Amino acid sequence: MKLGVLVYLENNNEHVLMIHREKEDEHQGLWLAPGGKVEPNEAPYETAVREMLEETGLHIQDPELKAVLSFPDEGDSPFGDEWHVFVFYSNSYSGTLTSDCPEGRLEWIPKDNLTELASWEGDRLFTPRILQPGCFSAKFLYSGKCLLDHTFFGTQRLV
Repeated sequence: MKLGVLVYLENNNEHVLMIHREKEDEHQGLWLAPGGKVEPNEAPYETAVREMLEETGLHIQDPELKAVLSFPDEGDSPFGDEWHVFVFYSNSYSGTLTSDCPEGRLEWIPKDNLTELASWEGDRLFTPRILQPGCFSAKFLYSGKCLLDHTFFGTQRLV
């Protein structure tokens, strides 16, 4: 089992920072929020701050936990293992956006366009909830790149 984080950073209540993945892996060609793997002895909160700085050059302040996502592996997961991903949100940061992201191209995307991006099907389902009040959990089962099933847990409701 592996632990990861994603960070949705909003700017001026209009745009969210996303990465168009160019690195050769299962995410290549897709848009994702910045993030990465939780390192040994590191809390997910610390991972969120570290990964944002490494990938974007920005230091986020007060990231808020918005979701815990589970991606089981029943033998054909595109992620190569069972993952639990902590999703954070922030709208407060300092620093200068890097032009040299190791994962791909960074771009501020209008938040109303996030679900139109080329991304994992599950991402298009959970992303709108990240920008709403509250915290939730969800489970997404993939076979290859195909989403087979998903379940949302918790009491958060979309407005």
